[in-house]
Amino acid sequence: MADYTILLEALELRIRLGIHPHEVEPQRVLIDVAMTVRYPAAIDSDRIEAVLDYDYVRTGITALADDRRFALQETLCEAIAAICFIDPRVVEARVRSMKADVYPDARIGCEILRQRPYTRN
Repeated sequence: MADYTILLEALELRIRLGIHPHEVEPQRVLIDVAMTVRYPAAIDSDRIEAVLDYDYVRTGITALADDRRFALQETLCEAIAAICFIDPRVVEARVRSMKADVYPDARIGCEILRQRPYTRN
């Protein structure tokens, strides 16, 4: 077995996220994802067909941002983790969301760690 960590960092999106009246409009949210991908052996082929193509994760996250409103960062993170586990080789997903503009001096966020078998709360 060979494990690799695939990273998607600082994906900046405008998402309808929050419970407050001023959060009705999309706001700037930063997304980080780290997925542990397990292969039967170390990758010895320099071809995309040999590995996880991470485009599906980015595409899925941007679709969430376009299609859905979230009250909580926790549920946003859970939805992103579910996208990660679409590929059966993903054995662990760490997802972080950060509201970038809530406070003038800090960001506020949530981070979750989920492992396969994935069960949504």
